[in-house]
Amino acid sequence: MEMTKCPVHALPCPYSIDFGEALCQDANDVAAKYNRCLYISRGVGGSMLENWAGDQAGFVGTEFPILPFTAAIAYNFFGVQEWVGRLQAILAFVLSLPFLFGIVRRAFDETVARYALVFYSFAPLSIAAGRAFLPDMSALALAFAGFYFLWRGLAGSHDGRTHDSAASDQTSARGYGSAGGGNYNLLIASIVTGLALLIKPPMATIAAPMAAVAWRKFGIEMFRRPLLWLLAVIALLPSVFWYWHAYWIAQNFYPYHFFGAGGVRIMGLSWYGHIVFQTITSTLTPILFAIAALGLFVSRDNPCAGPFRWWLIAMIAFVIVVGYGNRHQWYQLPLVPIAAAFGGAALKFVEKKWTQGAAIGLVTIFLAFSFFCGRQFFTPAAQALWKLGRELRDQTPVSALVIAADDGDPTAFYYAHRKGWHFLEKNGVYDGNPANSAQIISNLERLRGRGATHLVFYSGTLWWLDYYTDFADYLARNASLKSAKADYRIYKLAP
Repeated sequence: MEMTKCPVHALPCPYSIDFGEALCQDANDVAAKYNRCLYISRGVGGSMLENWAGDQAGFVGTEFPILPFTAAIAYNFFGVQEWVGRLQAILAFVLSLPFLFGIVRRAFDETVARYALVFYSFAPLSIAAGRAFLPDMSALALAFAGFYFLWRGLAGSHDGRTHDSAASDQTSARGYGSAGGGNYNLLIASIVTGLALLIKPPMATIAAPMAAVAWRKFGIEMFRRPLLWLLAVIALLPSVFWYWHAYWIAQNFYPYHFFGAGGVRIMGLSWYGHIVFQTITSTLTPILFAIAALGLFVSRDNPCAGPFRWWLIAMIAFVIVVGYGNRHQWYQLPLVPIAAAFGGAALKFVEKKWTQGAAIGLVTIFLAFSFFCGRQFFTPAAQALWKLGRELRDQTPVSALVIAADDGDPTAFYYAHRKGWHFLEKNGVYDGNPANSAQIISNLERLRGRGATHLVFYSGTLWWLDYYTDFADYLARNASLKSAKADYRIYKLAP
């Protein structure tokens, strides 16, 4: 297989990847609604290439692409199969289970941990992210592992059962665990946490419960512990280097785009209201939300539950500060294990107050709610763009450069396997709906000058042809209609 030489240190990858970011939809159900098409085999320093960069290569800055890289290697042996990417998420979900169990058992007890696993395993967002070609579940599993090994290392437990109690707090004045083994746990914690941050920076919220554990053991002295500072450097330094590199890519290559840029933005109350509603319904379900709220209340006097409380506070702050970024529901995935832990505490309280049967009844109701609230993740989306992409692939040459009035959704490009631009376009990215016909014509002429061969509309933008009459007249003179269906239109631009 041909490898393209790169101008800087390259991370060659043996296959190009269609990276489906849709939450749990099959390929035939248009999983590409949130797709990124990642062409690592021609990447600059392991960076990605986008289809919507027109006549340019399309290097963009993004998170560390270890999961697409491993999927690309697997493609050499199994072919380009969707199950390869989904299997990564499933394995990450399975990996996360024992670590979450160990963390919750430390904070509460084994009964709470068992209930927490049920809530975590069957919450709608967890089910969706646990089988989607997304890096979030892998990053979350690594964050669990980092938290688990840190708590274990500081508590001085080798079997993972010792609670962070006053007795364990007094172990080993020279180290942070017993017999030196704790230091190995801490080193593992820093490495896997660093990998979690490389894969998904929002997992930095795991620092809150980690800091809570360290504070409980050392108090203000935690800031004077050289080993803790060293562990923080080990965890953070790879991300500093990688994201500096990704930023450099975004600054020097068209379309000058850094994935996640602009996400740090405080939004209006209605925006956050939508996130709260979404969290209560399709992220957790109303019953888990209510049970978790009860658990948060009944565990208020449990000091070992403090890390989960601080993690919740960190997540709330993250949602507020990174308001625009949280338009992606999977950013709130860490809320699921937090709610699961407090939900388990609530069911333990129900068992003591009433009977185990009452707790099991609540779990049954939760499972029913999860089935009902999670259906949205299995609903086909972007059907018109999917059909448009398939038609473009059949009707246009591989060299075609397509201008797509697609509301900034790249689904058509990815299914067409064609390159082009969103329309309107400004500095390489989608620029919204036009103000008038003159703006459309000017934008179109500029892209024609860069080699555009086709102009397409889907059902969501066909209204342009009726509303912008001067543009419609211009298009009739300068393009020929190649395909017209209820869901889309394809025009061949005059040379």
